[in-house]
Amino acid sequence: MNALTWMIVLWVVVVAYANGANANFKGVASLYGSGTCGYGAAVRWAAVATAAGSLAAAGLGGAMVKAFSGKGLVPDAMVAEPRFLLAVAGGAGGAGLLATRLGFPVSTTHLLVGALMGSGWVAGSVNGGMVWESFLRPLLVSPVLAVVAGVVVHAVVRRVSREREGRTRGLEAGHWLSAGAVCFARGLNDTPKMAALMAGSGWLGGSWAMVLVAAAIACGGLVGAKRVAETLAHGITGMDPWEGFAANLATALLVTTASVHGLPVSTTHVSVGALLGIGMVTGQARWKTVRPVLAAWVVTLPCAAVLAGGAYAVLRLTGEFR
Repeated sequence: MNALTWMIVLWVVVVAYANGANANFKGVASLYGSGTCGYGAAVRWAAVATAAGSLAAAGLGGAMVKAFSGKGLVPDAMVAEPRFLLAVAGGAGGAGLLATRLGFPVSTTHLLVGALMGSGWVAGSVNGGMVWESFLRPLLVSPVLAVVAGVVVHAVVRRVSREREGRTRGLEAGHWLSAGAVCFARGLNDTPKMAALMAGSGWLGGSWAMVLVAAAIACGGLVGAKRVAETLAHGITGMDPWEGFAANLATALLVTTASVHGLPVSTTHVSVGALLGIGMVTGQARWKTVRPVLAAWVVTLPCAAVLAGGAYAVLRLTGEFR
């Protein structure tokens, strides 16, 4: 394996680590935010359930690997070009680490799509029609669907809660299981997106690439999730266990459905959208935090595009790895 391939693998691991630090807590934020459990128990459950979803993606994530290989978005010859893959991984990884450091929950899908577009534009060829149909439209629609799903599921769950006041064993079990389901769905949806870059380098096949990505995601979630965890658990909305359960259930249903159909929705957008929908209904939405988070979503894609495009321009100019 040459030096460039090592660098591609390293930066894909960085992207996966940033993904775990930024995104693993999305499924368990309601457990922590509602006081059902402490931070330590929540982050460990997130790591286990996400890893299970990541490993399941080895058998179920073929459609997502194909979507994020770059084929159709840029010319086929470019998809296998090491400098292109390195620039995409570097742009997505750099932007992801920055967002995590600032405590903003952002979309890995946005990071990767932005990096693919930025590198492709510098190279002189991007299929704009595919960008809209395959990537941007699902990403724009998913938050809206999540808000609606959060409201609907909350109404159903609240009716049940009136019949069973307070905390019950059934509620607690359902809350933990729904949190695990969200984490599983996230691992299933996100892992193939990053494994596609590693598989493109030719070093690892799809399944082994997913195993390595899964390990990096778990490590990032266990080590670096604290800042984003506080934003998700306490910054979007106040919630009780019933409301947290409703948000998780809505998120898991949407993300799992999207994964099975190969649609690159953002777990971040869906989970935050579900929480926000419930917060709007209950009057507890915390717009002081929500507004900066929404602004971060807007700049995620162009930030990754600029970083990746700049990286590709430097690599092409230097010709170091030709």
